[in-house]
Amino acid sequence: MPQQIVIKKAVWTNDFLYPAAIWLTSRMLIWIVMLVIVPLLSTPSAGIAPTFGWGAFDAWDSGHYRAIATSGYEYADDGKGHNLAFFPLFPLIVRALMALGLPFEVVGTVVNNLAFLAALYCLYFWVKEQHGKDSARWATAVLAWCPLSMFAAVIYTEGLYLLLSTAALRAFDKQQYGWTAFWGAMATATRPTGIALIPALAIASFKQRRPPIAYVASFATAIGLLSFSLYCAIKFGDPLAFIHAQRGWRPSLGFDWHGWWKMLMQITVGTTNWKHGAIKDPLHPLLFAIVVALGYLLWRFRQKLGSAKVDYGFAALFLLLWLLAGDPLINTISVLGGIYLLWYLRAHLTPVTVIYGFCGLGLIFASGGTWSLSRLVYGIVSLSVALGMLLSRHPRWGYLTLFFFAILLTSFSVRFAQELWVG
Repeated sequence: MPQQIVIKKAVWTNDFLYPAAIWLTSRMLIWIVMLVIVPLLSTPSAGIAPTFGWGAFDAWDSGHYRAIATSGYEYADDGKGHNLAFFPLFPLIVRALMALGLPFEVVGTVVNNLAFLAALYCLYFWVKEQHGKDSARWATAVLAWCPLSMFAAVIYTEGLYLLLSTAALRAFDKQQYGWTAFWGAMATATRPTGIALIPALAIASFKQRRPPIAYVASFATAIGLLSFSLYCAIKFGDPLAFIHAQRGWRPSLGFDWHGWWKMLMQITVGTTNWKHGAIKDPLHPLLFAIVVALGYLLWRFRQKLGSAKVDYGFAALFLLLWLLAGDPLINTISVLGGIYLLWYLRAHLTPVTVIYGFCGLGLIFASGGTWSLSRLVYGIVSLSVALGMLLSRHPRWGYLTLFFFAILLTSFSVRFAQELWVG
């Protein structure tokens, strides 16, 4: 009996420490880069020279959350980028805590970071319950070390939304429908992608033949969205004003054929050649062709080379391709790779995980733009679960992936601190 107690205590301690350790190590990298290393670097022509302090975490969309938290929403139906496009829960929480006398930079940063820590715990225990400890560890590492997790360390909504959406999905899988409705409603009040939870939960209820209460919980997740719509009706006389405000950021809804074609051309022939409509820089397409040819040769002779050499070879080629193509490659792989992962592992993931992933990706496709795709995809926790499960079966790929993630995480942290565009 005492031995069993000791074993259970060790397991509990291990489970409790792992998400915290993953969170702390990844956050430490970001904090050291943004607060210590970047201030020592030369100032880029298009950026700023950051200094040590909370202001390093306050840039880009953070300014809109500051305006909402301090002055409230503003909107006019003129096609410009008004802050009504940003959902209210995060700035509401920040405003409530600022009433205690804390500055915006401190509150916004702490809320997002602590919410992300809680999201890692929620993800870890959800995946462990459904798929085992190995998958849980890898999924947690993927979510924490993904380069886009940098946005869970600054004044953005990534940490809070990941916590709420993951909690809603976990509650649904555990058939805790009251908590499903609660967490889901909070998620739909946090980010537009929370809308994907509504059809995902309803479709999963139908697919798994859940009781009527599951459908009630599914549609109850819309309470957050409907509350925001009611506010818009009262404040601006238009219940869909938050949708109309999106036009300032994404002018038209629907699949952006031009944006996707541009990204593919930037990857294959290069941005310079794309802009000129002709080959002005022959080096880019030549290097791309060499990478593709070497990739084919690695695959063609994989049995003779052995799995280790092939894995390291593909990792080196992917790193070279990233150096060549940059953000367009990351954006494209995030979406298309996410689709492949969900389809490939559809029989092994829980139905709601798969359906929410596809609904979230469908919403991104219909959003009418191609910028910040990788950040939007990162907010769909299903993809971290799927990638974690895949890497748990191929640990060598896993360590190579995390190494590449660390490189990108460092790069993204430098760029954000210098107020250079990320994503």
